[in-house]
This record gives sequence, structure tokens and C-alpha cells, in this order.
Amino acid sequence: MTTNGANGKAGGALAGVRVIDLTRVLGGPYCTQMLGDHGADVIKIEPPQGDEVRDWGPPFRDDTASYFVGINRNKRTLALDLGAAEGRDVLLRLLEGADVLIHNYKPGTLEKWGIGYDGFLAARFPRLVYCHITGFGADGPLGGLPGYDAAVQAVSGLMSVNGTKESGPIRMGTPIVDLGTGLNAAIGILLALHERNRSGKGQAVDVSLYDSAIALLHPQAANYLMSGKPPQRTGNAHPNISPYDCYATGTKPVFLAVGNDRQFRRLCVELGAPQMPDDARFRTNADRVTNRDALGDALERLLANHDGAKLADRLLKIGVPCGAVLDIPDVLAAPHTTHRAMVVEEGPYRGTGTPIKMGRSKGGLRFGPRRFNQDGRDILREAGYGPEEIAALERSGAVVGERRKGGGE
Repeated sequence: MTTNGANGKAGGALAGVRVIDLTRVLGGPYCTQMLGDHGADVIKIEPPQGDEVRDWGPPFRDDTASYFVGINRNKRTLALDLGAAEGRDVLLRLLEGADVLIHNYKPGTLEKWGIGYDGFLAARFPRLVYCHITGFGADGPLGGLPGYDAAVQAVSGLMSVNGTKESGPIRMGTPIVDLGTGLNAAIGILLALHERNRSGKGQAVDVSLYDSAIALLHPQAANYLMSGKPPQRTGNAHPNISPYDCYATGTKPVFLAVGNDRQFRRLCVELGAPQMPDDARFRTNADRVTNRDALGDALERLLANHDGAKLADRLLKIGVPCGAVLDIPDVLAAPHTTHRAMVVEEGPYRGTGTPIKMGRSKGGLRFGPRRFNQDGRDILREAGYGPEEIAALERSGAVVGERRKGGGE
């Protein structure tokens, strides 16, 4: 394993792991940011046009969109034209000192360039962990087809269970499939690195948006596989638990997430209705799910005169899961967000913090997102290229100094 690049702060559980990152857009970059947060030396190799999310704004700062900034910290940048033989030679030189290669090119792209995993990379770099993120996998009825988060939300069934009977299917507000795929890719890479400690061998890690989306269909898929009944859209309500829904109060709405009878009794006592848990319609969770409309009407009446935020605070303190429904500005300014270091700042950079807190091997912000090819010459020098060789690569266009106009794949 290698050491961290010179631009990063030392430390982290993955210090000494080098990741060559060919990914763009969201799932792959989210994965590699997490690895970088925990000390991996991530070298982000962009195509000549750059990662297109640099343009996904406004807002922008220094011609770079917030979308890019939010998922590309702790990575050094190099721009290569992998369509050119000289660019592929640079990639192979970098892989000599790498532990992980991750990419989300369409299936067959690396093979077209003569650097596919099975036919080339596995033999040349036997310890390399190779992670390929795709829309649908490389084979099968949908194999090789492109996938974007919203389209996969649709075809995987996620949209079918989001929304209400009146609204119809609704895309989830965050790109949950891309984010979940990024997490699965990070887990897969760590699993492969761990197994390599025993076997001494790398392996391929296959992660697709489609598989990740289906894995997120809980509990609706489990319900259907047991009952044979197709899931219905229930809005904010949970299909298996009640009360587990959003309710109006005198101020902010609150979300009650009551998971057992003890919590339900405490809720009723706090709302001044200690007799409700003894009502035959509400005695057990199964009773409450069966009679959720009647329960909802009763709770709405009890909640009407309460201050939502104050009530949520009281309920949490007596062990009843509840949250006032907050807007993003309120969440990011909340004292607990600050306490948990979930907003980080350094110079002009502001971003969300790492959700994984390690006891000894601290993770987090080492340096902010980099400009296009900002670290190119440093990375090439570390790989053994001399000044004349670097200049020749730049003249040939294999190393790209300025973004070329045009789209991605």
C-alpha cells in the first residue's frame, strides 16, 4: 500500500490506501469521497470534458457547481484522455502503486481500450481491487444499458411506493439510488481489501444502481414476498406501523414514529389521553394499523393546540421517537448538527461532515474540492515522470490542462 498524497493531512483508517477514481456524476464520487474522508489517497482522473456535474448549477463558486463541491473533497485531480494510448499508459503507471480502481464507464468501454479487468488488469495487477459501478450490470436483459437515479427509481419500484393514492408515484427528493449505490460500492471495496489481507489477491466488485434500488425496497418487498399483496402508496405513513406518520400541530408539523405499545402509552399520557391505549381499536400495533384512520383523527385533535417543536422535544425526552419537520437551513444551523460536526468549513469550502465517527482513526475534511487537473503535474512527478515527459504528455493532449467543450459519454 502507498502513503497519502502530499496535499492531504495525515491519518484516517484508510491511510496508505491509494484509489484511482475514474468515476463521474454521483454514485462513484460519493463512494470515493467517503474513502477520502477516512484517509485514502484518492486520485480523481477526469476525462477531457471534466466531470459534468461541475456544470450542474447554479449555485456556482469559481465556475464550479455546488453539486460537484458537495461530493468531491479529499481528492487530488488529474485530467487524462483515456481514448489516447499515451493517456492509458499514464493510467497503467498510476495503477502500479494503487490498491483500488473504481470507474462507472459503460460496460465494454475499458475492454474497447484494451484495459479490461478480466482480459488484462487482473493479470497485470493481481492485488488490485477493481470496482465497476453500472446502471444495470454488464449482462442480463438490461445489461449494459445506461442508468440515472430517477430512471432507476422508476423501473425498480421505488417510485411506486412513494407518494399518495392521489399524487401517484413521486421521485424521492434526494437521489437515494445513487447515494445508496455509492455506499454499497464503498462497502464492497472495503470487503475486498479485507479479503485481500487473507488471500493476497484483489478481485472485481460489481455494483449496480438497479440492484441497490431493489435492496432499498424494505419493507415493501418483504411484505409482498410474504403476503402476495402488492404494496400501496401510503404517503408519510408506514405500511407496517402506526402511529408512524406526519401530523399537524398548532405550529410545525411533527412526525411520530411510535414502534411499540410502551411508546404509544407514553405518547397518550403526554397528550392528556391516558385511556386511549385501552381502546380496543388501539391496543396493539396490529390494531392501530387496522384502524389507522380513526387513530389519525384522534391524534390530530389532541395535537391541534400543541407547539410542534416543543412537543417533539418533550416526547423525545420521555422515549417517544418524534421529530418536528424542519427545513434544511434550520437543520444545518441546529446546535446538535454543530455538536456532531455535520457541517465542516475550511476557507471558502463548506460541506456536510462525515457520518462515520472513528474512535482513534479520525476521518473528515483534509482538503476541499480541487480545480480541473489542479494536481496533475504533482501526480505525474510522484509516478516518476520527468519535466520533459510531462510537457510532452501535455502537448500531445493525453494530459489535459483546460476542459474541452462537449458532453460526456
